[in-house]
Amino acid sequence: MTIPPRRHATELETIAVTVPPEAVEAYENALSIVCATIGIFEVDDAQTAWRVEGVRDIGSGEDELRTALVLAAALTGVDVPLERTPTESEGWLARTYEAFPEQTAGRRFAIRGTHLEPGANPQRITLVLDAGVAFGSGEHGSTRGCLRALEMIAHRRPRRILDLGCGSGILAMAAAALLKRPVLATDIDPWSVRVTRRNARMNGLSNLVSCHLGNGWRTPAIRQNAPYDLVFANILARPLCSMAAELAHNLLPGGTAILAGLLDTQVRMVLSAHHRQGLVLEHRLREGDWATLILRKPDV
Repeated sequence: MTIPPRRHATELETIAVTVPPEAVEAYENALSIVCATIGIFEVDDAQTAWRVEGVRDIGSGEDELRTALVLAAALTGVDVPLERTPTESEGWLARTYEAFPEQTAGRRFAIRGTHLEPGANPQRITLVLDAGVAFGSGEHGSTRGCLRALEMIAHRRPRRILDLGCGSGILAMAAAALLKRPVLATDIDPWSVRVTRRNARMNGLSNLVSCHLGNGWRTPAIRQNAPYDLVFANILARPLCSMAAELAHNLLPGGTAILAGLLDTQVRMVLSAHHRQGLVLEHRLREGDWATLILRKPDV
């Protein structure tokens, strides 16, 4: 006898926005206030627009969502309408899975969704992530750039490592798996902290990845463990600029910072802010429209 699939107890809807690349992260965070899982899809091959969408119970958290969207618009300067459509949960999940095949990044990493059959590439470090957190899955140019940058500086064997704004935890896990060193991961978003902890457990890295909720460099765990000889900051260009002085202060002499989340057109602005703090550009990587910067603090 075939048992019919279990239906969701309440009616569902998909909520979505279509935004330029630089606004994806802010709107992803806004929708995650009311959606447990977020999908991110390219609208065109040129990656000039992305559709950020999630599924929720119809009407759930409407006031919180409205506030989050206003904040996202204010932060990015991108104000777009919210699309709403009734949704069958099975169809949305199928689309999310289809958009998240196994990803490879650099020479050392492979990222697989939990919906894929178990498997591993012996030539690569395989990380398993929930397909719903696609923005931090290795597909996005800023994430891929950071993974390539990590490979380039791994020979320095950094001992104190910070992932500032960890998202899904992919960079913290990659560093822990490659370097076999403890990594402190922090994020201002409680959902990101929960996801990172879950992903670390799923990948057998809970003993190396410690994740804390906090607001940038004011986070107590960051202050207690400073200074660092490797810092990932895959966030947005303007926050990177505003935190340049604190980054330089908390970086050990000879330490490395990997900065991402910025468009290639924003590199000059970000570099200028960090050059003023004495940091030196070592490498500039490009993935599509996205740039990753490897900066170093000179030895004393």
